[in-house]
Amino acid sequence: MSDRSTIGGARIVLLNGTGSSGKSSIARALQEVASVPFLHVEMDAFLEMLPETLLDHPDGFSFETERLEDGKPQVVIRPGAVGARTMRGMRHAIAAMAGQRCDLIVDDVLCNGGMPEYEALLAPFAFHRVGVLAPLDLLEARERERGDRMIGLARWQFDRVHSGVDYDFTVDTSVSTPAECAALIKERFGL
Repeated sequence: MSDRSTIGGARIVLLNGTGSSGKSSIARALQEVASVPFLHVEMDAFLEMLPETLLDHPDGFSFETERLEDGKPQVVIRPGAVGARTMRGMRHAIAAMAGQRCDLIVDDVLCNGGMPEYEALLAPFAFHRVGVLAPLDLLEARERERGDRMIGLARWQFDRVHSGVDYDFTVDTSVSTPAECAALIKERFGL
């Protein structure tokens, strides 16, 4: 973790968590309380750049619903060549924006090992890794309530998204509101 005097001077807060964990809500709340303007970079915005035909396609991202022993669905996500390039491109775009001294809040779901690339690309900047946590039953309830998510995504992501990631800070959206999480992040990193 480094301060504002690092090369480039940009600060990046990476919010990593499953879908429906509250990352976007925290990002918007953090934009409201930060002392300087932060841009919110959403993984979903990069996915929306893909042609619709590559969502649920082997070249883009394929989604396969499996039934677990308890009967609950789990949606397995498999990136294809174009999908993997898109996610690498997102990480490189974030580094390019940081190189222009843009302070960033990145909203991502790292299930396929993107953290080492983030760490390498963002080493010259103040890079803060924040885990956004919530219990699986709450994530699944949020997934159902939202109505815009495949049921079972959170279940598949749950054991993968935080695996092997060393965070600088974590927040739990089952006990704190997005505004409270944002205030904690602001205080922790002096934003």
